[in-house]
Amino acid sequence: MASSPAGSRRATILRAAAGLFAARGFHGVSIDDLGRAVGTTGPALYRHFPGKEALLAAMLLDVSERLATGGETRVAAADGPEAALNSLLDGHIAFALDEPALITVHDRELGNVPTAERRRIRRLQRGYLEQWVRVLADLRPAAPAAVLRAAVHAAFGLLNSTPHILGHLPREDTARLLHTMGRAALLSAGPAGDAGTARQAPESRSAAARTSPNASR
Repeated sequence: MASSPAGSRRATILRAAAGLFAARGFHGVSIDDLGRAVGTTGPALYRHFPGKEALLAAMLLDVSERLATGGETRVAAADGPEAALNSLLDGHIAFALDEPALITVHDRELGNVPTAERRRIRRLQRGYLEQWVRVLADLRPAAPAAVLRAAVHAAFGLLNSTPHILGHLPREDTARLLHTMGRAALLSAGPAGDAGTARQAPESRSAAARTSPNASR
């Protein structure tokens, strides 16, 4: 389905804002700067967003929703946990290579998002992380849930390094390197188990996620 003109315009504004916020910081960019970046005036942006904070919130909610929905789709379509892990890696790496500015903005500016939207972003991110934990639990059923979760957090740090490493290698080589390193980091969480144990792991890991004091991280 083709995007509506309003939806396309909104997406253009969000992309331009991500680049400006990444380069100059949220507080270093005015509404007039944002307007000029998309060929209009600052006040004209109020037709799409009530203010700069709302624009930042929409930006980070959008990417969090896209990652969560994309992860669900990839896992559902995969033929087993090995394929699911590879597909999750491919999807996240494509995002990290295509939109490094969003990674920078999230790392630096999440605290400037209004509280209600920030909580929603965090819930989406926790759900996305748990998708990875469940897949990894199938592959490393002997590992405690806390170890699996820590491994996924660490792997995200590696995959989200693109703002610092882009330009050193061709895109395909960078993607291949990130995939190899990310997979190795995740699978180092523990020894592989047998298939019967692995099939029982997701339920137990899900229960642990609900009760762990680290589950809200």
